Amino acid sequence: MIIDSHGRFTTAPRALGKWRERQIRAFESSRFRVLPNEFIVDDDEEIVAAIERGGHGRGIDLTLLSLGPDTFGHSGDEITNLQWAEVSNELISRVCGLFPGRFAGVCRLPQTSGDALESSIRRSAEELERCVTELEFVGCLLEPDLSDGSRQAPPPTDEVYYPLYEKMVELDVPATVLGDDAAALAQLRGSTLFADFPALRLILPHGGGMPSQGRPLGEALPRNVFFGTGVQDKREMELLIDIVPAENVLLVSDMADTGGADRRVDDAKAILDSIDSISDHDRSAIYGANALRVFPRLDRLPRNGIDELARTAHGQDL
Repeated sequence: MIIDSHGRFTTAPRALGKWRERQIRAFESSRFRVLPNEFIVDDDEEIVAAIERGGHGRGIDLTLLSLGPDTFGHSGDEITNLQWAEVSNELISRVCGLFPGRFAGVCRLPQTSGDALESSIRRSAEELERCVTELEFVGCLLEPDLSDGSRQAPPPTDEVYYPLYEKMVELDVPATVLGDDAAALAQLRGSTLFADFPALRLILPHGGGMPSQGRPLGEALPRNVFFGTGVQDKREMELLIDIVPAENVLLVSDMADTGGADRRVDDAKAILDSIDSISDHDRSAIYGANALRVFPRLDRLPRNGIDELARTAHGQDL
């Protein structure tokens, strides 16, 4: 079974972007609220067409789905971001319902920068609980740097995030960390975060940033950190596989709309398939067994073929 641990819904219905534009424009001009129930996609076929148009899940048995990176804006205040998160997560839930067994949800969080960060993290913990317990989501997205790369926000090791981490551990779900993989990895390696939260699991979807910089990782990696295969080419993929233990590598196949082409531009699975040095055991782990350990709530969802793979996966400790 092949599991994509970080699938991005890059071709969401146009109504989503229009709702977001109205929401931000109304808030910035008059502090007026555009309500979540004003986002309407009446026809399920529009969502189905959007999924098929983007090639989402092509060649993959199960995709852990969230919205694409162009929808990660955190404009407005706490309520604006909370409502945007709710709309986004409800859309992902709807996709999962339309394609049972093909997608599982990963939620966005209503993070807000500046003075509102601390209270928005508490709201994020609440939204995470809603998504996991009501919508059957299996993970979340965490974006520590809300300052568009200027790194003015607290790092992911800061105690401001601890209420969210406590909820993640309670619910037994991981977070995929967005932004600068290399910076996040450096911060995690020099912290006591995993001493405070031994069961916490974090994912760096683009190989921890190290393969693209051509630098060896050197010291031992945190066992609670998992590395996605969302790198640029075969050379970087081979370097990632050489550096990171196979049990800490997850298949991440970044989505791109290639105009209906048979193969995605950045199809990580195709690159992995071409690397002969990977053993059958390690290949099976990367393709799906690891994801079942990192996202244990997948076991609670009806998935064809998941039981046999789960038995293999859970024979390994995190």
